[in-house]
Amino acid sequence: MNLLRAFAALIALTLGASIHAMPRADLPLCTRSATLVACKDQRGNHYSVRTQGSTLFLRGYDAAGARRWAQTNDRYGSLTFFSGLASDGEVWVGYTRRVGWTSISRFSSSSGERFNLHCALIGGCR
Repeated sequence: MNLLRAFAALIALTLGASIHAMPRADLPLCTRSATLVACKDQRGNHYSVRTQGSTLFLRGYDAAGARRWAQTNDRYGSLTFFSGLASDGEVWVGYTRRVGWTSISRFSSSSGERFNLHCALIGGCR
């Protein structure tokens, strides 16, 4: 599912994972302030990330699926728990664990899909 892969990429970017493996043409155009980053890519997707303490609030639009979504991330030490909701009713939950320069994410959705993402400073995400 494209939306879950997009969330995986967004999670990797918001957690500071390396983006060196991504082609430059795929990088979104972003604007930022002290607590907000708003981005739009060439495919018509857009999202924003707002911070408040150790909580991230994400909102966006998936152009391929023509749906809006929102996600909240709460960080507790090296663990980040997140949950989200899309305009078509899909719900997802998951967590990310940081170990040194590596992030390991696992999440699943109400549609029954599961996804694992391993991001390292060298080598990017897989």
